[in-house]
Amino acid sequence: MKDRSKEDEVADIKIDNINKFYGDVQVIEDVSLEIKSQSFTVLVGPSGCGKSTMLRMIAGLEDINSGTISIDGTVVNDLPPKERNIAMVFQSYALYPHMTVFDNMAFGLKLEKRSKEEIDERVQEAAKILQIEEYLSRKPKQLSGGQRQRVAIGRAITRKPQVFLFDEPLSNLDAALRVQMRVELAKLHDRLNATMIYVTHDQTEAMTMADDIVVLNNGVISQKGSPLELYNDPDNLFVGGFIGSPKMNFISSKILSASNSNTELDLLGSSKINVPKSLSSATEGDSVMLGIRPEHLTVNEDSDGSWESKVFVVEKLGSGTFLYLEKEGEPLVVQTEGDSNIKVGDTVKVGFSSSRCHIFNSSGQAFK
Repeated sequence: MKDRSKEDEVADIKIDNINKFYGDVQVIEDVSLEIKSQSFTVLVGPSGCGKSTMLRMIAGLEDINSGTISIDGTVVNDLPPKERNIAMVFQSYALYPHMTVFDNMAFGLKLEKRSKEEIDERVQEAAKILQIEEYLSRKPKQLSGGQRQRVAIGRAITRKPQVFLFDEPLSNLDAALRVQMRVELAKLHDRLNATMIYVTHDQTEAMTMADDIVVLNNGVISQKGSPLELYNDPDNLFVGGFIGSPKMNFISSKILSASNSNTELDLLGSSKINVPKSLSSATEGDSVMLGIRPEHLTVNEDSDGSWESKVFVVEKLGSGTFLYLEKEGEPLVVQTEGDSNIKVGDTVKVGFSSSRCHIFNSSGQAFK
């Protein structure tokens, strides 16, 4: 790793029992979180879950009602944003329309009274990293949305902060450009060895970019872990349904019998399945929810559990085909081969491997 000056050092972030109220409404509730130095951490969740508020509290743009936030071991609750050595990239780009790209990227450095030579060096370095050297003399109105977002990111890079904060920076871009910018941001993280915190409502962005994902729901952390940990081992119904695209299927079920190594389930009264899981806290007759991802359901194949269902909608995407079905009135999505010849109105045999399912109790918590 390259030698870095004190100014360039990256930082870990520790959040201890923070709470945030807007009037009588609590939007963040006793959240504690540790973000490792040099990690790419994504805060994800539906609109209104508190993720942007969390980011703004780290940045110093929102007050904290209680709890502490520490950056590199220093409590920053009372520090203004400019003294936290962070840089934030907003969804709206927040560029000055009357300034050139160069001046937009240099603006923060000029406020810090850096020398002309240092400003020029940092802007040129950031422009090279982001491949926008040829746009430095243009005004923002002469740039595309993707180019403007690069300028906003470049402005953050020139400051060489300890922590980069991104608040849904790709939301205004079209689908193809979002994919391209996801790759660019991942490459940028590797190149800068920086601590980055990224907020999005798009779980695909979270899965493809993050070292760690923090799933927020109603102001609390539902689960934190690597993308594959959350995908393969969700702690609750919310995470199971939020992570994965299309989302996990849920089938209302009832426990017929349970032992130390096996559980027999009745799926909506129409089929039974033995699951190689021990549900230690469950008893016969308990209502549970069985979760199975669309890509783990099978069509017209032998499997541990199966039933027949009519196809209502077919989505052909080339790389795969999604079949929309129902089981006893509950919707199901099945992912199958891209060249599938199944059509609307067909009746298919649907099944799955019992080793790929998840079981959640009546409170929505996963049996582990």
